[in-house]
Amino acid sequence: MTADRPDPQPPFERERFRPAPLGGRGHLVETERFARPVELTQPTSVFLDALPDFLGVRNLRGLAAAIAGSKRTLWGLGGHVIKVGLGPLLNDLASRGFVHGFVLNGAAAIHDVEVALQGSTSEDVGGGLFEGTYGTADETGVLFAQAAAEAAQTGLGFGTALGRELLQLDPPNEELSVLCHAARHELPVTVHVAIGTDTVHMHPACDGAAVGAATHGDFLRLAGLVEGLDEGVYVNVGSAVLLPEVFLKAVAMVHNARAHEEPDAAKLRITTGNLDMLRHYRPRVNVLERPAQQGYDIAGQHEYVLPLLRLAILEAAAREDA
Repeated sequence: MTADRPDPQPPFERERFRPAPLGGRGHLVETERFARPVELTQPTSVFLDALPDFLGVRNLRGLAAAIAGSKRTLWGLGGHVIKVGLGPLLNDLASRGFVHGFVLNGAAAIHDVEVALQGSTSEDVGGGLFEGTYGTADETGVLFAQAAAEAAQTGLGFGTALGRELLQLDPPNEELSVLCHAARHELPVTVHVAIGTDTVHMHPACDGAAVGAATHGDFLRLAGLVEGLDEGVYVNVGSAVLLPEVFLKAVAMVHNARAHEEPDAAKLRITTGNLDMLRHYRPRVNVLERPAQQGYDIAGQHEYVLPLLRLAILEAAAREDA
């Protein structure tokens, strides 16, 4: 009985679909861009050239070329970047002229200080949380309190004060420390914290007013650095919330001043990069999209992505020089 009633929606007639030759269409993938095997005896440049020219590798190459060709690059660093041992590579890039300022969150600064002083960092949070031992490192807390007080009283930068305080202690691992390198070579370094997020804020010597004044001063210094970042590069490495927010507000301050002082001034032309293990909302919109002329997103573990980026920067710079 049901076959006598018309189908309310007859099937699409396949004869209407017209196939076309494979070679006549446009393609997003060509074999010329495929990976190539590299022998152990071949130089690094051959390895980099042999990487497949797609997606993440394209972003890696694009960011490396931007940094190699830039006269000014700022590096924002989260805590994980320092505690997995990448400080020496960042110091090397700074020595070669590919870093013109470090922007640290509180965790990055804490790990850097402890690496410099002791050669170890990153305590077992779960193991000490309920025994009352977590976050109790006296030397770290005292040093941060002293640096914050000096910065608040003298107007010196918080990051600069930390680096100088560290150098006065003649730390055994100075060469591994980003703060020490910046202080030794008078490289700008800013430290940005939210009160209560870092273990040093629990220390009895911590003065919240001093910490607030110190980190606010570094925010204003960051705005000054950003103002000089036209046609430069900002790289956010491993900060999912704090540094992307601070960077965006610094960009906003600069453009607000320009709008009143130079109404016809063009907006800052900044190339940005974001390196992290996971993709997060704030780095995407506050680093890669809203303030950037061009943004490069590179996902992966810092332990291998940053060393690879360093090599790509050196290779891009060598090709520019050639």
